[in-house]
Amino acid sequence: MSAQNTPDNDLAGKIQQLLLPKAPPLCSWCCIGVKNRMAVGVGGDYFDFLPTHDGCQMVMIGDVTGHDVAASVVMALLYGYIHRSIEEVCSPLDTVKRVNNFLKNFGERCQIYDHLFSSTLFFGVIVPDSMEMHYVNAAHPAPLVRRADALFELEPSAPLIGFFDVPEDAVRTFRFEKHDRLFLYTDGITETANDQGEHFGAQRLKTLLEQHQGDHQEFLDELFDALMQFNDATAPRDDCTAIVMDFHRPILA
Repeated sequence: MSAQNTPDNDLAGKIQQLLLPKAPPLCSWCCIGVKNRMAVGVGGDYFDFLPTHDGCQMVMIGDVTGHDVAASVVMALLYGYIHRSIEEVCSPLDTVKRVNNFLKNFGERCQIYDHLFSSTLFFGVIVPDSMEMHYVNAAHPAPLVRRADALFELEPSAPLIGFFDVPEDAVRTFRFEKHDRLFLYTDGITETANDQGEHFGAQRLKTLLEQHQGDHQEFLDELFDALMQFNDATAPRDDCTAIVMDFHRPILA
């Protein structure tokens, strides 16, 4: 049975929505769209897009263990810590290592509840001039890049944060091309289930991404409509977040 909203959930949900960005940034080199639906008004999904001090663009998406008030509290702690960390340095490896140590310290202090202090995290920094993205994927569902008829998966390069050390070689690089579409999401999308217990799954998601011909916002609307139809418009059992970035600026020589 899905969890139900309560007055505490409603209040926590309002506070959580104050933390998350109200709209994606406007960029000259790409279009960004985002859509988020929490299972019980609050949850563990978090995301953001921030310009860096050197003119780059940060994008992150993560999912704290659970999808209730406890997850939303950990999410708020984590979200604030990440914002504070990137004011000093916006290196994917350094940021993810700092965040990992932050969660590990909480887990060590509260070992009986240490399973709460863990999260997936995809943290990337895009350099507009070269269209290169340097990123660390800490056990998050692999973002997808659609390029013409091909799909690329940005597989995990580090373990779940909060338990293990982040390896020094966890940084990966992907170079975008004009007309690429980057799609980031949380597992609530692929794990949306129907009455028969069947999951929406990765293959349906990939097929939708491959076949869609509209813009970034139309794709998000179509995706969430498909999820609603798949589970007969019942309340989601997990939080669902999706981000689309459409690249329309050619790479500089």
